[in-house]
Amino acid sequence: MPTGILINVFSVILGGLLGSVMGDRLSENYKNTLNMIFGLSAFGMGITVVILMRNMPAVVFAVILGTSIGVFLHLGDCITNGVTAVQQKMSGGQGNAQELVTVIVLFCASGTGIYGSLVSGMSGDHSVLIAKSILDFFTAMIFACRLGKIVSLVAIPQFIIMISLYLLAGVILPLTNDVMINDFKAVGGFIMLASGFRMLQLKQFPTADMIPSMIVAMPISWLWMTYILPLVS
Repeated sequence: MPTGILINVFSVILGGLLGSVMGDRLSENYKNTLNMIFGLSAFGMGITVVILMRNMPAVVFAVILGTSIGVFLHLGDCITNGVTAVQQKMSGGQGNAQELVTVIVLFCASGTGIYGSLVSGMSGDHSVLIAKSILDFFTAMIFACRLGKIVSLVAIPQFIIMISLYLLAGVILPLTNDVMINDFKAVGGFIMLASGFRMLQLKQFPTADMIPSMIVAMPISWLWMTYILPLVS
């Protein structure tokens, strides 16, 4: 039973709906203050997993290569265009597409969420996803205050990604080890740090284009440990 995934998805739906209703009742100062706190939380979560990396060159290369792939495929533009099209069809979607892209990446492509889904599917431990749900609930609520009910729809791709990883966990995790997992989580940490910068509007990192980094992280970590590290040590 994917309990952790259901709780996480429900937290986004509920937070998005509550935020869309409460948006006009909360002062701009209150919403901006909480948004800064969520940006700070994203920084904190990102830092705590980045420091877990075991092979720094492999992690850095994965981020660079994955982002290059995303830029080459115009992944960020595709996601932005799709978000814009959906937003235009929904009443109350008064925010901008760039903010929605940040929300999608934060909810769907975080190292915590992906790793939590794998652990949940492999061992039945839902603690990682339940902890993530707390932050996601309040983050969805605050974003929905500005963007409207469309934030709740982010739960759809989130569920698809998480349940796919949950079902594939039995195949993926046995092929990994602790070092590869920590390097994978570190790559996700970099994406969370980039999301924090976007939430605080300090720098618009191409977070959507960085998503392929999560895909290449474990293979690059394995190649580094297996072939490159023995040559340089």
